[in-house]
Amino acid sequence: MVQLNFNHLRYFWTVAKEGSIARACEVLHLTPQTISGQLKVFEESIGNALFQRSGRGLVLTDTGRLVKQYADEIFALGGELSQQLRDAGPVNSFTVGLVDSIPKLIAYQLLEPLITSADPVKLVCHEGKIDQLSSDLALHKLDMVLTDTPLPAGHAIKAYNHHLGSTQVGFYAHRRIARKYSAKFPASLEGAPMLLPVQASAMRRDLDDWFLRNSIQPKITGEFADSALIKAFGEAGAGIFPAPAAISEHIEQTYHCRFIGNADGISESYYAVSVERKLKNPSVVRMNEAAHEWLSS
Repeated sequence: MVQLNFNHLRYFWTVAKEGSIARACEVLHLTPQTISGQLKVFEESIGNALFQRSGRGLVLTDTGRLVKQYADEIFALGGELSQQLRDAGPVNSFTVGLVDSIPKLIAYQLLEPLITSADPVKLVCHEGKIDQLSSDLALHKLDMVLTDTPLPAGHAIKAYNHHLGSTQVGFYAHRRIARKYSAKFPASLEGAPMLLPVQASAMRRDLDDWFLRNSIQPKITGEFADSALIKAFGEAGAGIFPAPAAISEHIEQTYHCRFIGNADGISESYYAVSVERKLKNPSVVRMNEAAHEWLSS
């Protein structure tokens, strides 16, 4: 029995409608390699070819014409359902994927305009790794991804990075030990107890380079994947920790910590990744404007 994969069916149907893989790429926001690979998997699951070459183009085989007839009906019904739902009233929700390395307060500050504007949306947030989130974005399971690392050029997913702004990275410590390390900073960090992000993170790589450039060798007492956990350890006095300067006031008030000094030359950047080359959703446009204003202040 053939197990029908509806993502494969949509890729096939789009290529059949558009007449070529190149035009289907523009509709689906995917690379030619991705679509070609998925079509091959679909054909293997069916056991028959769906297209054959005709000059520079593609034409449907007998099996392809049969599959397209059913696909036309399936997606026509899906279109009718979407129209019925729109007629019943707008589903005012917006689904965002959050890369798990972004501090929660940064994420809140960036997304707050979506829920506090004159026409707020119902915000649905999912957290995870960039590879999974970008795949979900391509499949339209997400409306946007917030990340601290842009998708690289040539990524399998055809999406666009929208730079929201940057903030310096500073060092913080509980107020009872902060004064000790504020004097003669950054030399004071030599041998100091340090709480750092895990080595896989972009901030950790930048900090390791910064320590090396400044001939500083701290005593690493803990490594953390969760930015909230590193602050909790910092609040307990377990060591000095890095954090974005944009949330400095919150860190000092909430975690009873004090700013020690900036890691000059190191900054954190944030990006909204979407399948749109230009942001069009009014709520996202407002979010983008608010982010630039906040992170440039």
